[in-house]
Amino acid sequence: MPLSNLIIVLVVVGVVLWLINSYIPMQATVKKILNVVVIIAVIIWLLSVFGVIGNISTIRIGR
Repeated sequence: MPLSNLIIVLVVVGVVLWLINSYIPMQATVKKILNVVVIIAVIIWLLSVFGVIGNISTIRIGR
């Protein structure tokens, strides 16, 4: 994945998260949980893109 695509994806995710936090009324705890989930998902995705962890589709949870 080219660096420009990576930066565009990160900017889009950041803007969408900012829009959700700014304009959708939610409790503060729900916003915090949403932010943490999105940040963890982005970190896992970045680790996969840079090859630190394997392909995400090969990760199995449960049976």
